[in-house]
Amino acid sequence: MLTHIVVWKYKKETSEQAREEHLRKLNGLPDLIPDIESFDIGSDILQLERSYDTGLVAVFQDRAALESYTVHDEHQKVAAMGKEIAEHAVSVDFLSD
Repeated sequence: MLTHIVVWKYKKETSEQAREEHLRKLNGLPDLIPDIESFDIGSDILQLERSYDTGLVAVFQDRAALESYTVHDEHQKVAAMGKEIAEHAVSVDFLSD
């Protein structure tokens, strides 16, 4: 299995409505992209100085499934929104049992 983690730190001027829309669109991806094995997303609850605002953990069968997800049109739309409203985003991908 391949675990894919992404976190976003939104720009200060990003509205609550835009944040909620981003979460809603992200949450809709498993219904649209069959390559996703599991998918969890949520907003940060600790709000520490080092915290990011939103985090995603997705699991895929293998790298080919992750790549299929990455180029999927619906993912591309949500990714574009994330780039627009985020000050910074980071990701990590690793193999797991």
